[in-house]
Amino acid sequence: MPRDLDPRLLRAFTAVADELHFTRAAARLFVAQQALSRDIRRLERELGTELFVRTTRQVTLTPDGERLLPYARRVLAAQDDLLAAADGSARPLLVDLNSPGLISGRVLDRARELAPDCELMARYESGLSGAAAEILAGRIDVSFGRVAGLAPEVRALLGHQPVRLEPMAVLLPEDHPLAARETVPLGALAGERVYAGAGNPRTREWTEYAALLFAGRGIELSPPSPMAVGAEEFRRIMARSRHPVLAVVDFPPMPGAVLRPLSDPVPLSPVSLVWRKGLRHPALDALRAAAGELAAAEGWLAEPPGAWLPDTDRAVMAGG
Repeated sequence: MPRDLDPRLLRAFTAVADELHFTRAAARLFVAQQALSRDIRRLERELGTELFVRTTRQVTLTPDGERLLPYARRVLAAQDDLLAAADGSARPLLVDLNSPGLISGRVLDRARELAPDCELMARYESGLSGAAAEILAGRIDVSFGRVAGLAPEVRALLGHQPVRLEPMAVLLPEDHPLAARETVPLGALAGERVYAGAGNPRTREWTEYAALLFAGRGIELSPPSPMAVGAEEFRRIMARSRHPVLAVVDFPPMPGAVLRPLSDPVPLSPVSLVWRKGLRHPALDALRAAAGELAAAEGWLAEPPGAWLPDTDRAVMAGG
């Protein structure tokens, strides 16, 4: 057993453990796949154990790899804290907004007003499951999303602050039979296949929430499909599939589609501000202050009568 381990090797290990795919992990770390494979082999030699089972079809963690992973994350978090303490808070804070046009953008705008001397830079990771892995890998600092949908061992490494219980909606082709309604009762979606990111590993928390919402209501999740990036690709795929899309009431306008709030009951999307525990930065303080200010001023955390929210989400939002 070595007395010291190069943190680069641990960062390579956690990236592969998150992605379970060497090509994607190498892209995330901006290194060649061969270099990443060498680092993993070197780490395995130094530890005297195999960390991954590799086949032509998949990559999985070995039991020793599973045991090492939480320790590796803690070591990397401590290194990030050390580096942050060494260079102060001069570096930009990288803030994942998920997608343009959501309430996360309003929180960021207000935080920039509260901390004009700080640099807050927007990123778009499209889903908290993917963003959480980026946070723990040190690639971004902050994100927004449904914390209850993260694995407990991941959630334990993150700080979070409830921001909004956002009413949900459905995005429909403009000539869909339900598009003429002002609101769409959940019961009216019975028999429909609704898109909620199935098959996209970066939005697992959203798909899980949709499955809970649709259960017992005769609504099906639409099958996995390639993730559309950009409004034009999203519009094209939606026009082709004709599936309604689960969304939130603040979802930005989409050509050829209409957004209708859901009702009877009103499902609520629980949005939290999320960061790695131990992170210290005045821009994070500004984000938290902005989120609290907007939530209080606009009643973002009020739960209307007859609303729907899973018990797990309610407990997590309350700090459970």
